[in-house]
Amino acid sequence: MIIDTSRPRHAGEDRPGSGLGRVIRNRLRRPGPAERMRILRIGGRTIRVAVREGAPEWPPLLLCNGIGASLELLQPFVDALDPRRGVIRFDMPGIGGSPAPAIPYHLATLPSLLAGLLDQLGHEQADVLGISWGGGLAQQFALSRPGRVRRLVLVATGPGSLMVPGRPWVLLRMLTPRRHRDPGYAARIAGELYGGSARKDPIVARDLLHATTRLGPARGYYYQLIASLGWTSLPWLPKLRPPTLILAGDDDPIIPLVNGRIMHWLIPRSRLHIYHGGHLELAADPQRLAAAVEAFLDADLTAERSEQ
Repeated sequence: MIIDTSRPRHAGEDRPGSGLGRVIRNRLRRPGPAERMRILRIGGRTIRVAVREGAPEWPPLLLCNGIGASLELLQPFVDALDPRRGVIRFDMPGIGGSPAPAIPYHLATLPSLLAGLLDQLGHEQADVLGISWGGGLAQQFALSRPGRVRRLVLVATGPGSLMVPGRPWVLLRMLTPRRHRDPGYAARIAGELYGGSARKDPIVARDLLHATTRLGPARGYYYQLIASLGWTSLPWLPKLRPPTLILAGDDDPIIPLVNGRIMHWLIPRSRLHIYHGGHLELAADPQRLAAAVEAFLDADLTAERSEQ
C-alpha cells in the first residue's frame, strides 16, 4: 500500500506540474492534433472515440470515464501521461458525442463493446483504467475478458451495489444529471459532492464538467444509472487476474476510502495507492496521479521485458 503525502495544488498556481492551474489554462482544449477522433459502429452501437497513437511496443491505455462525462474530461490526465503511451478514450452511448441507443443497457453486457472497440483498432490487449462508474465497467471487462486486459487501474471507484456507500444526500445528487447541465449548480455543490480540491476551488470542478466536456442527451445519463442497477463485482474480485492498481482518495464523499481498502484486500496482486484529494483529482490534479499510474505500468513493462 502506498500513501501519497504530497498536497494537492491550489487553483491558479502558475508553476510546472500545477494540475489545477493546467485545468484553468487549458479548460477549452479539445483532443489535440496528435489524436484522431472517430465514430465507430460496434455491435449495433455507435460511439465516438479519440485515439492517441503511441510507441508500437507499448500496449495502449483504454480509459473508461465516469457517469455523464464525455471523453474530454480526462484531457488533462492524458496530457500528463508519457507521450509514448497510446491512449484510447470513448463516449458511452448517449454521452458526449455518442448517440443514445434505443433501449437501456447493463454493465454485464458491455464487455463485448470494449472488446469490439479494441478489435476495430487492431489491439489484442490493452491496459485499462476506469474512474468512478467507469471503474465498474473496467472491472466487468477484466472479469469477462481477462485475456484482453494486461494491467488494470481503478480510480475513485467501488465494487458496485455491495459497497460502503457515501452519505445519502451525496447519492441523491447523483440521481440526476443536473450538475452536468447547470454550471451554477455544479459550482454550488462541487465541494460537498466531490471533496478534495473542489472544496477549495469549486470553479475548477464546474469547468471540468462544463468548459472541457461535451453535453449529451439527458437520457444518456439515466441509461448509465440503469446500467449499474444490481451490479456488483464483490464476490468475483478474488478472480481478477490482471495486476491491479487501486487509486483511492482520502476525501471522496462519493466513494469512501474504505471501499478501496476492501478491494485491495480481495483482489490478488493488487496495490493500493491512497492520495490526498477527492473524486475528481485524476482530472483536477493530473500530474500527481499520472505519475502513480505511469510507475505502475512502467514497472510491469520493465519486469516483462527482463523476463523475455
